[in-house]
Amino acid sequence: MIRILAISGSLRRESSNTALLHALARVAPPGVDVVIYDRLEHLPFFNPDVLPSPEVAAFQAAVGSCVAVVISSPEYAHGVPGVLKNALDWLVGSGEFIDKPVALLNASSRATYAWNSLMETLTVMSARVIEEASIIVPLDGTRLGAAAIATDPQRSALLGAALEALSRHVSIRST
Repeated sequence: MIRILAISGSLRRESSNTALLHALARVAPPGVDVVIYDRLEHLPFFNPDVLPSPEVAAFQAAVGSCVAVVISSPEYAHGVPGVLKNALDWLVGSGEFIDKPVALLNASSRATYAWNSLMETLTVMSARVIEEASIIVPLDGTRLGAAAIATDPQRSALLGAALEALSRHVSIRST
């Protein structure tokens, strides 16, 4: 079983990025388990002077126990949402992203600044960003939910191809 952790950078209830991750879980083939991490808002502000809280430790364990990570994030004011950057900051010193295959999904064809910023941050954290698994699934203004995305032939094919590309980069020792 390949366990992939999916993280949305959005806290919005009707987030297209979160819907995209739920659609990804729906199109995952047998043997691939996409687990949505939905507790970013519970992480305290990053402070290197304090020990990780139980919530931070649980987040670190969730990232550490998966073989790959998928991140789908909106862009706010040309940047990564603070809640996602805060979560990533908690992982910098603990090492869960070292050599971890990561795919970036983008629900907006216009959100390029956050995408590039995430690529830089993850590269500095020694993650392996898998470019062929990192895709744009344009949902700009569609308000589609996970079921509609997963049943749309073109969008589900894009998500399936991204999962396949990411799965090819999962090392045997990680599974």
